[in-house]
Amino acid sequence: MDKRLSNIFDHFPNQQRDDLIPMLHQIQEEFGFLSEEIIIEVGSYLHISVNKIYGVATFYDNFHFGPIGRYHIRLCHGTACHVAGASTILAELEKSLKIKNGETDRFGLFSLEVVSCIGACGLAPLLEINKEYYTALTIESVKNIISHIRETQNNEYEK
Repeated sequence: MDKRLSNIFDHFPNQQRDDLIPMLHQIQEEFGFLSEEIIIEVGSYLHISVNKIYGVATFYDNFHFGPIGRYHIRLCHGTACHVAGASTILAELEKSLKIKNGETDRFGLFSLEVVSCIGACGLAPLLEINKEYYTALTIESVKNIISHIRETQNNEYEK
């Protein structure tokens, strides 16, 4: 077993079902996502079936089952955002990033996730990138956001 995972398990010595969500959060923070191997280890440690763990983890939008990009884009597609044009924004993001919902680009720079609600309906449509929010989006503003991130990355690599 990976030492980092063992250290996380040490924080939950009682091996209770109630430990599952906080444990998954710590694991994702440490490893970046929840791999199949890790979920099997968690199930064994907490005496919970792998199916039950997947059921819990897939219920929440903030758990990931594969590597995410350096810039993780979460687009809200709740009712208000949908009415305000989130589908158009999604189409622009997919075109610009050359990835679909749930994917990470080949450089590991961007990942895209459509979520059911971010909870800021009055600011629709909106997206979150690494915990920074962009509101009242238009196709032009999305192009500018992506362009700015790419320029920032190019400037970092030139140093």
